[in-house]
Amino acid sequence: MNHPQAGARRAVSLALLCVSLAAWVISPAHAAGGGAGTGARATAGSKDYDLYRSGSAADALPPQPASPLMVLAGGGIDVDDSFRAMIAKARGGSTAGVDVVVLRTSGADGYNPYLMAMGGVDSVESIVIKTRAAASAPAVLDLVARADVLFLAGGDQSTYVALWAGTPLEAAMKAAVARRVPFGGTSAGLAVLGQFDYSGVNQSVTSAEAMANPYGRNVTLDRSLLNALPLMGGVITDSHVVTRDRMGRLLTFMARLSADGWAGWQALRGIGVDEETAVVVDGDIATVMGNDDGQGGRTGRAYFVRPTVAPTTVQAKKPLTFRNLQIEKRVAGGRYNLATWPTESPYFVSVEAGALMPSPY
Repeated sequence: MNHPQAGARRAVSLALLCVSLAAWVISPAHAAGGGAGTGARATAGSKDYDLYRSGSAADALPPQPASPLMVLAGGGIDVDDSFRAMIAKARGGSTAGVDVVVLRTSGADGYNPYLMAMGGVDSVESIVIKTRAAASAPAVLDLVARADVLFLAGGDQSTYVALWAGTPLEAAMKAAVARRVPFGGTSAGLAVLGQFDYSGVNQSVTSAEAMANPYGRNVTLDRSLLNALPLMGGVITDSHVVTRDRMGRLLTFMARLSADGWAGWQALRGIGVDEETAVVVDGDIATVMGNDDGQGGRTGRAYFVRPTVAPTTVQAKKPLTFRNLQIEKRVAGGRYNLATWPTESPYFVSVEAGALMPSPY
């Protein structure tokens, strides 16, 4: 037989647990790539897109930023300070709230509670683009045109290329960057920010596979989407770079770009960003940010790569040889100038017959 007081205590304990779990879910420190969503129904949409709105539908009108800001995030748990930097930049020192627009092709409103909890946010509108027709939808274009912060969620970058490249939505994103709207992306969203992209249109490739055969069917490169962003000329990016050991494939992508004549080796640049890392580019200066690692330090590792000589062997079904690539590593708090790519504290790695040496990390 259940005692009434015991039942009451259990009810209180359960209520407290629910409150704690709810707080954990929306706390910025626990957001991971925007998540799948809260389970809320779409605010509006059609067969082509879904819109999830939190906050006010009215247009916030903060002052236009005086300079650009871009966030290159490496995936995994989001870096709170990078979003705070975008919001602060968009507010421009005013007390105005800002309208944040998140673009994605999967998931739902996972970023909405996370960003609304940041403060200084008037609304978050997550738009899930389901068809190429959505990239011409007036309602979608209007929201992007009025965005004060614009962010590309993680997911599958091949769908971003397929659904966004060459559309009015891509033009609207470029226009947002031109008016200095803070702009960024994580994981798949990062993958499409360089002049050149790893599209992943077939399936993901590992470093070992890429270096063993630079022309394997999964080494798929693209230059059709967002290929003229400031400071991104000659650049290809990769995410989860240490966690998933992706440096070898990043170097392979660079070798392919040179061998295929998409860019001269002297102009090529690679940016590898690890999980729980955001590279916040304010003006020309990239600052690496990370999260509390729980051990008195910070996460945050980014790698700025440039060739010093042309690749030696880049052929189908032959292992890659690409020597003497210069790497500038920066951890949380570190800075690097993306306008000049200076040589400050370099080390060098080589791919020799498909083997990367020494450790690039």
